[in-house]
Order: sequence, then structure tokens, then C-alpha cells
Amino acid sequence: MTHILIVDDDEAIRQTLKVYFQQHGFKVSSAGTAEEGAALAFASNIDAIVSDIRLPGKDGLWLLREIKQRRPQCPVIMITAFHDLEMTVVAMQAGATDYVPKPIDLDELDAAVKRAVPRKSDADGAALVLGPQVASCSKIVGQSFAMKEVFKSIALVAQSRVTVMILGESGTGKELVARAVHDASDERQSPYIAVNCAALVESLLESELFGHERGAFTGAVSAHKGKIEQAGEGTLFLDEIAELSPAMQGKLLRILEEREYSPVGSTQIMKSKARFVAATNAKLEDRVASGGFREDLYYRLNVAVIHLPPLRERRNDIPLLVEFLLKKANRDLQKSIRRVSSEAMTCLQAYSWPGNVRQLENVLLKAVVMEQGDTLTTEHLLPEINCHSRGVVEPPQGTSREAFVSLRILERDYIVRVLNTTRWHKGKACQILGISRPRLERKIREFDLTAADDREKD
Repeated sequence: MTHILIVDDDEAIRQTLKVYFQQHGFKVSSAGTAEEGAALAFASNIDAIVSDIRLPGKDGLWLLREIKQRRPQCPVIMITAFHDLEMTVVAMQAGATDYVPKPIDLDELDAAVKRAVPRKSDADGAALVLGPQVASCSKIVGQSFAMKEVFKSIALVAQSRVTVMILGESGTGKELVARAVHDASDERQSPYIAVNCAALVESLLESELFGHERGAFTGAVSAHKGKIEQAGEGTLFLDEIAELSPAMQGKLLRILEEREYSPVGSTQIMKSKARFVAATNAKLEDRVASGGFREDLYYRLNVAVIHLPPLRERRNDIPLLVEFLLKKANRDLQKSIRRVSSEAMTCLQAYSWPGNVRQLENVLLKAVVMEQGDTLTTEHLLPEINCHSRGVVEPPQGTSREAFVSLRILERDYIVRVLNTTRWHKGKACQILGISRPRLERKIREFDLTAADDREKD
């Protein structure tokens, strides 16, 4: 029987997790402090550990490092209420197997435990034991499962000099991820250089990347150091990599394979020690199939891949993003927007966001400029985003004239109705809705719901 250890200073959480995992066929031990957890882990045949990061006295990261020093094969899953990239990077680089945010989704935690336990018997017996390092990139915001996977990928790929490919739609934040990889690496003190491959014609891009000698072409009145040389042992980020011409693709391939290049107008062979991070919103496989992108370069770039989800696939992150972006807008525009109405948040979460986070930021900036009070309302949202201004959706011809609304609005209204009926007794609301307490808590945050009398009951 698989034996897991739960470490959390909240007794209610310990008991809940203990009962849950016992019902699913696990043997479970529990501890309220990191020191007690370490003692149990070293005295018993523990197969996996689930530990909170925030603990009284020594924290969960101390416990994680102790386990990795003395029992490196034992998987450790960290749980915490602090959903940021920095904490994820610290936990993953210290050797955590996985990372689950609070409020805990039992299905997600159960899946994490099941993924982790087999790893202790992997054939090579290898364990990820890395030194603690922190990425200082607070601009990446998210607590959804998809973004948690992005945070973990950043933490892991940053620990080697492997080439990284970042894929995602326009506006999803690919350059932020590239910067985060650099900031989480051992070379974070070295330069980070970004180049937009679509912004320059081929001749200028070649000079920009490789540099040129004096007189190499008309207007080259002096020698120029290229971005590759400027990056040194740091990171060179190549955005919109799919837009490279065939000739430039060949020259980039040579750098990736041989680590060699020559400035324009020079026969000197120069070496590059930079890490290359590329990004694109194009489907490179289709470009390769059509002959527009070299297959050998594709495989050279496609080593470590980070997929950035579109905003419509992580709607739960929108309240966090709105909070972050509004604080930025207040600073930049000298405004004082303090809150967002529940109606406005519902509309923001219901929209599909084809321009992703970049579009969300632009929408909020326009609304903040027009808003005179301290609350962002639907009044100043663009018509296509303001679901209330759009009004009732007309049904197809020949069907009932009954008003149509989105499933999202129906879900929100029904949850509000149940909560108000139970006078915000969350236990009773969960029974009526047929969902778990953590899921109800997530829905309350997702829809920005508050009790009318500011009283919530368990």
C-alpha cells in the first residue's frame, strides 16, 4: 500500500486530506510542522510527501531540502495559497515534484500524487536536486492549472543551456516567459537581448544579429557589435522566429549546431555562448510542411517547448490579471480605480479575448481613462466586451422568443441564488450545488461574489 505523508499546520486540512486519501486506498500519516514531518519521513517508509509551503517555524521549503538531501528518491508535492512564479520556481528548483495551489482541488492533488509515486521506481533512479534560485518576474500572473504548468516549465528549463521554444497566440506574454527563463537561470546577471525577427528587412536583421565590419555595406561607417555578441553568455530572445527568410534560417541553424557565426563583411569566425530562446504564434509544423521553414532548424529549436495558453482557456486568471493591470494603469495614468463591479467582471470573463492579455490591458486602459469614480463598471467597456450592453441575444428564426444568455451568466446567477437562499452557508450551498467546498470557493472568486451583509457561514 502506498504510504503518503501530509504536512500542514491546519488540522482541518490534514484531516480532510487524510480521510480522502485513505478512502482512495492510501496509507496516510500526518504532521503539523516541518520538523515533525521530517522526523516521520526519515523514520517511516514514506512513498510521497504532500506539504504546505507556509508552516510555523521552519517552512515547507526547509522540509523539501531536507528530504532531497537524505531521501532524494521521495517525491514531494508542495501546496500553498501563494500563487506566484517566484514560489513555483523556488519549489521546483529545490526538487519539488509538483505544485498545487490552495484552495486545494482534491482531483488535482490526487492526480499529482498518482503522477509522483511511480517516479520513485524509475529505472535510472534519477532525482531532480537543484539549488534554490528565485526568478524575479512578477509580471506573469496566473493560478490556473495551465499557468501552473507554465511556471513549472520555466523553473525546469532554466536550469540548463537548452534551446527553448515558446509557443502561443499573439498577446499571451511570450516575451515575459522568455525573460522569466533568463531570470531563473544561473546566467541571470548576464545580458538579456531581444530581437523581433519580423521588424527588420533581411539585410538589416543580419547586421543586427551578427554585427558588421566598417564598410561592409553602404552606410556602414563604423563596425557594429551584433546582438549575438552583445548577449555574451546570457540569453538571446528571437521573437516571431517563423518570419525568418530561408537564408537567415540557414545562418541561424549554423549557430545552433556549431555555435559559430561571422559578422557581415568579415571572414572572422566568432563563437557564441548565448542561450537561444525563440517564440512564434505560427504553427511551425505547417510552415515546415509547406516548405516555408527548414525542417532541420525546426528540430533544433523544438527541444524544450513551453506552450502558453490563450486567455479564453484560463478565464479563472482574469480577476488576477485585472487586479494586476489596474494597479499598473493607476500608476501610469494617475488614477485611483479601487474595485471592479461584479457585472463588469462577469463581462470580462465571458469575452473570448482574441488578442489575449495584450487586448485585456488595452481594454482596461481605455476604461480607466474614462472612469470618473473609483469603481470600474460596464459603462466604459467596449461594446463587444460589455455583455450587458449587448442585451438579449436574438434566438434563431422559428424558435421561441425567450431570452438567451450565456451558460456562464446562468451559472453565476444560479450560484448567487443558492448562496442567497442558504444565507451564504457554504456547506449547505455545496450540498445543493453538488460541488466540493474548494470548487465553490473558486467559483466565488471567479465571479467576484460577496455576501450582501458581508457575513459568510461554514
